[in-house]
Parts: sequence; C-alpha cells; structure tokens
Amino acid sequence: MASYNITYADGSTNTVLADEQFCKDVTADGGSYALVTYPAPSEAEIASFHRDWRNDELAKTDFIVPLSDHPQRDAYLTYRQALRQWPETSEFPTGTRPTLGS
Repeated sequence: MASYNITYADGSTNTVLADEQFCKDVTADGGSYALVTYPAPSEAEIASFHRDWRNDELAKTDFIVPLSDHPQRDAYLTYRQALRQWPETSEFPTGTRPTLGS
C-alpha cells in the first residue's frame, strides 16, 4: 500500500492509499496515476519524535516516585534515570531506547 495521485479520464483527481494494481484498474480508461513521495524527516523531527516518546514514558511512570513500598520502585527509578540521560548518549535518537528492567 502506498499513496497515489490519480487523475481520472474526466480530469478529476484524487489521492488514495492503495496498491498499484488498483491504480492501474481505475485508470485503464485513459487516466493516469503517480506515486506520492514524501520528504524524509529531518534530524530535528526525528529527535523531537523520540523526545516526545521519552517524555510520555516519564509521565506514565510519575506515579511510582512517591510509592516507597512498590515492589518495582527501584527498577522504575533506574528506568526513569535512563530516560532522562538518553538524549545525551550516542544511542539517541535512533538507537536502542531505554527499557524497564535493563
């Protein structure tokens, strides 16, 4: 599946998510189609995406910090520390993400 711009025989156009055979079928009467290409994300966009994931993970584990008797508290605190340090490592942004228990 990919995005295609389709121009029908009557001149109308549409962008669809389909396979190439579908495009061939709907343009068999004289229309045309072209694969839509998207620019690759920039380094800043990639870093922002992963930083947002990291921030979400920190927010989802905020509840553990004040719970001194939680059985996995130490693992969560270690995970949260790894999340905070991750942007400063060579693994950021496209390497291995921190995981709970590692």
